[in-house]
Amino acid sequence: MAKKALKVGDEAPDFTLLDATGKEVSLRDFKGRTVLIYFYPKANTPGCTVEACDFRDLRPKFVKKDVTILGVSADAPKMLAGFIAKQKLNFTLLSDPDHKMIEAYGAWRMKKFMGREFMGIVRSSYLIGPVGKIAQVWDNVRVKGHAAEVLQAAS
Repeated sequence: MAKKALKVGDEAPDFTLLDATGKEVSLRDFKGRTVLIYFYPKANTPGCTVEACDFRDLRPKFVKKDVTILGVSADAPKMLAGFIAKQKLNFTLLSDPDHKMIEAYGAWRMKKFMGREFMGIVRSSYLIGPVGKIAQVWDNVRVKGHAAEVLQAAS
C-alpha cells in the first residue's frame, strides 16, 4: 500500500540510492544544505525531459541559493546516464528501481491514464531544509513553470 505524501515540517526520510555512475548517494551527504528532491516518472519521455531541462537551465540560480537538485525515478543507472548525456543535465539523477525511497516520500501512488488505473510515480517535489525537515511540497506537479516556481520558493 502506498504511503501518504509527506507534508511541510515532516522529517525527510533518509535514503541511499545509486546515481547514474553507480555511486551511492544519501540524503545525509547533504546535511546542513538545502536539497530539492523531485520525482519524475521516466527518463526520455516528453514531460520528464522538459522538467529536467528546466532544472538544468536554472541550476546556476539554484547554486547561488545553495540548493542541491536531485531527480529520482525508477530508471536504471545506465538509462539515467544516457538521459544526462543526451540532455546535458548538470545535476544528479538517482535510481530507485525498488521504489523504496519513492514510497517513503509518498510519490508512489495510484495513477489514471487513458481510462487505466495503475501504480506509478506521481510527479512531485520536496524542498528539504538544512536541518532535514520538509520545507515545501509540490504534489501532482505540472511541468511548465515548475522549476521556476521551486527556485522562487527556495531562499
